[in-house]
Amino acid sequence: MTDFPTPNGVQYIEVAAGFAGQRIDNFLRTLLKGVPKSLIYRILRTGEVRVNKGRIKPDYKLQSGDLIRIPPLRVADKQAQEAVAQPLLERLEAAIIYEDNKLIVVNKPAGLAVHGGSGLSCGLIEAFRQLRPEAKEIELVHRLDRDTSGLLMIAKRRSMLRHLHEQLRGDGIDKKYLALVKGHWPSSKKTIAAPLLKNNLRSGERMVEVNPEGKKAVTEFKVIARFGDFATLVEAKPITGRTHQIRVHAKFAGHAIAGDSKYGEDDFSKAIRSLGGKRLFLHAQHLTITLPDQSQLKLEAPVEALWQKAMEQLNAKL
Repeated sequence: MTDFPTPNGVQYIEVAAGFAGQRIDNFLRTLLKGVPKSLIYRILRTGEVRVNKGRIKPDYKLQSGDLIRIPPLRVADKQAQEAVAQPLLERLEAAIIYEDNKLIVVNKPAGLAVHGGSGLSCGLIEAFRQLRPEAKEIELVHRLDRDTSGLLMIAKRRSMLRHLHEQLRGDGIDKKYLALVKGHWPSSKKTIAAPLLKNNLRSGERMVEVNPEGKKAVTEFKVIARFGDFATLVEAKPITGRTHQIRVHAKFAGHAIAGDSKYGEDDFSKAIRSLGGKRLFLHAQHLTITLPDQSQLKLEAPVEALWQKAMEQLNAKL
């Protein structure tokens, strides 16, 4: 992607091969950080954005070498980048588990959103755009809930993004999570298969429930450790990739995850917090990726000190 600024503030951007096939509206939403989505669609609708000197619709798919005209806009991206504090940037740099010229895998901290929005000026992806300014095509491959920690993939090239999305739709990526759940999870309870339906509340909050009208969802569980009958540490392997899948399936099984403000049980979460465990106890620990050359990349992310300390306290108490 090459940028040609002009004295009157108009920008001309030549589309690189990696962006070929992407819709113009999605391209602009990624490029023009800080610009409201409504404004992006307005400048498309009014013809202020042009491709190869012609008007286009929001669903136009870019071609390599296309020349995009973008009118002068007030962009808040610089302010958003400045809002990423240096300590957070240093923490994320240290949290990188793997990096090559096409891929970053980071051990995301709990409590950090993967992207800005909903009152947040920035998230993990905005921070990585600041950490890797030379990676013009950098994008999230998938998401983790804000309060979930662990392995998160970030593509530095569109070609890798497309490849990993294909792998996620198939069986080329294996993800396993750790979860601390309430009660005695039976070793015989190995699979939860329950369809999930998303609902958006009036407040805008997204909730998910087990519902026969929902989409197929399957999670495999394995007992890792027990803390009497009070709690169980389990490994959760999502076979499908639905929103909040592990959290809702754990609740459906009668074993809510500690620290889950949406689907958890308050008394259990309070007991874990009293041991120093003030977080959602869900962590993406293992990741196996099939790379474009068909080799496999196997990664593991350690839990944070707070998690480990809570486990030690729980073990000592029981």
